[in-house]
Amino acid sequence: MDDLQRRGTAIREEVLGTGHVARARAGVTAFDAPFQELITEAAWGRVWARDTIPLRERSMLTIALLAALGQDAELELHLRATARTGASEADVMEALLHVAIYAGVPRANHAIGIAKRVFAERAD
Repeated sequence: MDDLQRRGTAIREEVLGTGHVARARAGVTAFDAPFQELITEAAWGRVWARDTIPLRERSMLTIALLAALGQDAELELHLRATARTGASEADVMEALLHVAIYAGVPRANHAIGIAKRVFAERAD
């Protein structure tokens, strides 16, 4: 494993949790291994690992983008990750208010429903 893979894996585990990363790795096949390598290096090792903004802000940006694009499964994953990134429920709402203005009320409304469910499950 090269340095970019190590750094990407470390930040991915910090944000998503070691359990999630272990489950993702366990499911890797020869077919999707190149994709997993790409996201570990590019998304996690190059972008998320940068020290220009903290994880909290990266988390909020990611949530806003995923909500705007309607990527529900990834949105849910990153909403769960806020417990580790430091983004609060109030931070998430601020991000989703921006989604409403810049990407549309229906996208934000749908994402708010997902966030309410995720945060309620976390509170149980």
